[in-house]
Amino acid sequence: MLRYPSWRAPIDILFLICCIALTADVLVPEIWGSGKTKDYPLWFWAGQQILQGGDLYPSDAKAYFNFIYPPLSAVLLAIPSYFGKIPLYLCLSAFNAVAWWITAQFSNAMTGSGKMPGPWLFALPGFVTVSFVFDMFDLGQPNLVLLAMMLYGFWLLQHDRPWMGGSMFALATALKVFPVAVLPYLAWRRQWAALAGMIVFLGIFLFVVPAPVRGFRHNVSELKTWYQGMVGSSSEQGFGQRGEQNWSWVNQSIIAVTHRLTRPVNYNQDNPAKPPAYMNLLDLDFRTANWVVLAISLAIGLGFIAIMPARSRTTPRSNAEELGILFCLMTVASPLARQYYFMWLFFPITILVHRAVYDPRPAAQIGSWTALAIAGLLMCLSFPVFPNDLQAYGNNLAATAIIAGDLVWHILHPPPEGAVCSLPATAGELKPDLRINPRS
Repeated sequence: MLRYPSWRAPIDILFLICCIALTADVLVPEIWGSGKTKDYPLWFWAGQQILQGGDLYPSDAKAYFNFIYPPLSAVLLAIPSYFGKIPLYLCLSAFNAVAWWITAQFSNAMTGSGKMPGPWLFALPGFVTVSFVFDMFDLGQPNLVLLAMMLYGFWLLQHDRPWMGGSMFALATALKVFPVAVLPYLAWRRQWAALAGMIVFLGIFLFVVPAPVRGFRHNVSELKTWYQGMVGSSSEQGFGQRGEQNWSWVNQSIIAVTHRLTRPVNYNQDNPAKPPAYMNLLDLDFRTANWVVLAISLAIGLGFIAIMPARSRTTPRSNAEELGILFCLMTVASPLARQYYFMWLFFPITILVHRAVYDPRPAAQIGSWTALAIAGLLMCLSFPVFPNDLQAYGNNLAATAIIAGDLVWHILHPPPEGAVCSLPATAGELKPDLRINPRS
């Protein structure tokens, strides 16, 4: 049951302490230091541009964009920006804290195990991904909020509210584009109402909502400029306005890692002070490398389709595993997948934790724990004590592949009907009602 944090639960108190500490990381430098850095000043600038009627993007789509998100993001940022930097930063931190809590609640409720683990096992995925959560607060990025939106959208979809589910997918996409990867999945699964809802609401969020603030023509013009500069630009130098990051070690998407492995790309190009470094196993040109990316993506997509159970054979368990794989693929399919993007592994990790505890087959439990351990070790290579060269080879991408691979195994090898796992004393049956209970 979705519930509020309780002062009587030690794990909830720990959660609140973490949120306070992470919020302090944002506010203390702004109040008593030289000012919060990272993306926070940019968000305030974007909000002020809306309030003052300024332009978000340069008139030339080939020029450098300070703000690289769709106009709706800036319109929403303008509301707290009206009151100043500190209210804006506090608001963004509060959204991240709420999204963190909701993500844990929905992730554990949607694993298909039918069980709700004890408090410490419930919090295990949060411990595993805490470095990503730190990035969300420290950088001011919205990926955790987007994850909560997507999980809520799929929960609505599973509870026969497809139009509302589609609206959540649309809102996430209108804020930061990469969740649009859910569209082909909805089409393949014939979720026509959710697909229609996503398309309709995406139009509303992109064209209708900003219009009263920006003016319809001004908003359409900015959308066109944004599309040309972010989506419609691609070359050997990079894509989407951040060419120095696209091929560098910071990007662990399928596109970036494939290009680094197949053509001589300097993966230190984000830092001119560092000497050039290369890791390519082949020496292909840009166009051929793109064909390799397309072939790999097509193979992954067809493989995903092949392992999906027919609709007549789906179960809550297989649905969860299928969605877990989808979240893995949406993460690495984004053209730019920096470290914090892998926050989206929270849900797939939660599913594997449930399989490691509640699968009635001991061998399957061991396999899930092993996959989680290997993925965890790979993700640890992102810590600053390790050289960037290891990340250039795609440690988080490899961790995602391990997690997705184990989920594929579980889809293809469901437990026998009637098999029961003895339930730990701290766990209980999961109630299907996810309405908020303030007394929990």
